[in-house]
Amino acid sequence: MPLLKYQFKPGIDKEGTSYTNEFGWYNSDKIRFRSGHPEKIGGWSKYSSNTFTGTARSLYNYGAATGTNYIGIGTHLKFYIVDGTAYNDITPIRATTTNGILFSATNGSSTITATDDAHGALLGDFVTISGAATLGGLITAAVLNQDYQITAVTTDTYTFTAKDTDGDTVTANASDSGNGGAGVDGAYQIHVGQDNYLSSTGWSADAWGEGTFGSASSLDATNQLRLYSQDNFGDDLVFNPRAGSIYYWDQSSGTSTRAVDFSSLGSASNTPTTALQIMVSDVDRHIICFGSNPIGSATLDPLLVRWSDQESAVDWTPSSTNSAGGVKISSGSKVVGALRTRQEILIWTDSALHSMRFVGAPFIFSFNELKGGVSMVSPKASVNANGMVYFMDRGGFFTYSGQVSPLPCSVRDYVYSDINLGQAYKIFATANIDFNEVMWFYPSSSASEIDRYVLYNYIENVWSVGTMVRTAWIEAHLENNPIAAGKSGTDANYLYNQEFGHDDDGSAMTAFIETADFDIEDGNNFMFVSKVIPDIEFRDADSGNAIDVSIKGRDYPNDSLSTLSTSSITNSTQQAFVRCRSRQAVLRFESSGTGYGWRLGYFRLDTRLDGRK
Repeated sequence: MPLLKYQFKPGIDKEGTSYTNEFGWYNSDKIRFRSGHPEKIGGWSKYSSNTFTGTARSLYNYGAATGTNYIGIGTHLKFYIVDGTAYNDITPIRATTTNGILFSATNGSSTITATDDAHGALLGDFVTISGAATLGGLITAAVLNQDYQITAVTTDTYTFTAKDTDGDTVTANASDSGNGGAGVDGAYQIHVGQDNYLSSTGWSADAWGEGTFGSASSLDATNQLRLYSQDNFGDDLVFNPRAGSIYYWDQSSGTSTRAVDFSSLGSASNTPTTALQIMVSDVDRHIICFGSNPIGSATLDPLLVRWSDQESAVDWTPSSTNSAGGVKISSGSKVVGALRTRQEILIWTDSALHSMRFVGAPFIFSFNELKGGVSMVSPKASVNANGMVYFMDRGGFFTYSGQVSPLPCSVRDYVYSDINLGQAYKIFATANIDFNEVMWFYPSSSASEIDRYVLYNYIENVWSVGTMVRTAWIEAHLENNPIAAGKSGTDANYLYNQEFGHDDDGSAMTAFIETADFDIEDGNNFMFVSKVIPDIEFRDADSGNAIDVSIKGRDYPNDSLSTLSTSSITNSTQQAFVRCRSRQAVLRFESSGTGYGWRLGYFRLDTRLDGRK
């Protein structure tokens, strides 16, 4: 037979079997489709060599009137403001102790015990110690006067591990006790959050004897997955840990100044003490809380939407002379999440989607239910792109552009049959507008952390899937590239410039795409392949860079695939000679080198019939 040109349908389709998707693409990793052809996605590199502490699940980029570009980072342990490449810790202070901390150290141990009556700290919280002097031996003032994470607590004491200014553990060479000098102070940061989602508290929700083990308690910002929402109010930043307090960072005070609770702001009037999410409305500039405590109560009402007076961060008391107010949403049991769109704010409860629109006095905002029976799988599972809203529910993908519509998905079963919905609140959506894409990152069923993504090209209406560990991602319009947060095996983590180069932060990034099964004459005959003529566009490649092209085969759909031939294709390869025989065949294209990208065109195979056995 003559050479046959193989043109595979764009997009990954895993809704049927590999054979039912004949002449389509069936599997991929680190691949996107552009103009109908698959190509390796862009790589990434560290935004800065500096690290931050904790898992970042919230990023926000904005510019101040001074021209300074900021990134807010909310982790389960800290909150940072990035100015340049420096990660500045602006985590709010919960309480302070002045001249009241005593220490004890034991010879041969690096554990320091601090005594501070009714300190209120929880396991894992951070305290900044100042004013201490040497505590005998190697536990010097420089060792004590630092930021420490608490390793054990009682009502009046806590412990931490002594370290030097480089972060190395320091062991006491003498036993000692006292105040480590006169006037030891402690600044206790707000309670840390959890790095995993809990659907409830009580028996077995924590380790034996820790937290809520053996007792029931309501879910709050300290015993739940730490999810921050954040927005800029002019040059300043407001942020909120889900089910926690609301905080304000004053940009004019500088990056060395910590954020403060709203209630501590001058002229504060009935500011909310707890919220599920905060947002600043775009035109009218109200600060809005989705899920909040009513005025006169400290208890969270998860359906109450409250907003401040226009152009005010501090006046939350409704009156005839301002526009502050509140409305309780009529359906559902809690607000899952909200998203600002053009001319309206969308609010998802656990049972319906609602619209919130600015209408001016006397009602200020109007609320309408758009559709019942839909929700979001997580508070961050929606994104704006291409004049539409895309969101993920617990059973499918949807769009909103005035009305809610299901989004047909050729990988839906693949995603939902292998997803850890027990950690669903970690799922987040993002957009990559340079490539007409929206993406959802999610944990697979065998993982407790995000390890996969599903990608949709909304212009070409095609899907692809892959693996990547990212816990947050923003378009970052003020930066040169999208910015994403990675996660290491420790709490020292990095930000990354995405779509930068071709590599995994300087290391090889494995990318592959694999076709569905194809045959000759509906598989009535075996086929024999003797030659491959490639059509590959290499980018930034030298003569040694290659893509491995494998031909796999099986005789029946339920057989396992066997690799029959693998050819290394470079930018100078004209043809590759092979000897492959099977009833059904699959092509796989894979690269694992550094410094280059690639895009596939049409492949031609020298294929002939080879009998009926």
